[in-house]
Parts: sequence; C-alpha cells; structure tokens
Amino acid sequence: MPKRVETGTVTSASSAKTRRVEIPRVVRHPKYGRIQHRRTVCHVHDEEETSQPGDTVEIIECRPRSRLKRWELVRVVAKSTAVDVASLRSGARATRLRESAARAEEAAASGRPLGEEGAAT
Repeated sequence: MPKRVETGTVTSASSAKTRRVEIPRVVRHPKYGRIQHRRTVCHVHDEEETSQPGDTVEIIECRPRSRLKRWELVRVVAKSTAVDVASLRSGARATRLRESAARAEEAAASGRPLGEEGAAT
C-alpha cells in the first residue's frame, strides 16, 4: 500500500523537530447538504527544522515515531510571507526612544533647552 502524501500549513513549531500541520478539507453535510470546512491536524517530524509557522509543506506518512507523530516532512513548498506586527511595533518604539534620548543628550551638551532645536532664531 503506498504512503499518503499531503500538503498543509504549519501552525506550530514550538517543539524541537516537531511541527503541527493543518490540512484543510471541504465536506458536504450528509443530511443537510451544507458545505463545511474541516481540518486534519498532523504532527510532523522535521529533522532539520526547516519549516516555520505559516509555511506550506508537503508531508508523507511514515512509521510511528512517538505517540502523536506519524508523518515526516518532505519539503517546504512555500515560505510564509506573514509579518510579525508586534515585533515591528516594538522595534519602531525602541528606535523612537533611542532617537529621543540622543536628542536630549545633544541638547544637554549644547546647553539649549530640549524644545528649541527646530526653532528659527
């Protein structure tokens, strides 16, 4: 029997060499006929730790490696282009704080009050 090959998205990479991959699927309700979106969660062995959350990966069925891991990473199909907004904001805030500290230090060295550096004389 051939091994199954699936494509999904990495949702968690918090454990060493283990990734949580979600495989979306669309099913029709047996009685009501409504279209439902479901997902299958697989725990995947990633030996080189090449995948990150948000990446699209290809996985293949393998022998059980642990209680939950029954899949191996074949390749990363597409890297994630998501941007971590929280880290960008904290980086921008740290830059603003450094710039204001530098301006205050420069004003103290020149003997001017802090609010006069842009005023015309």
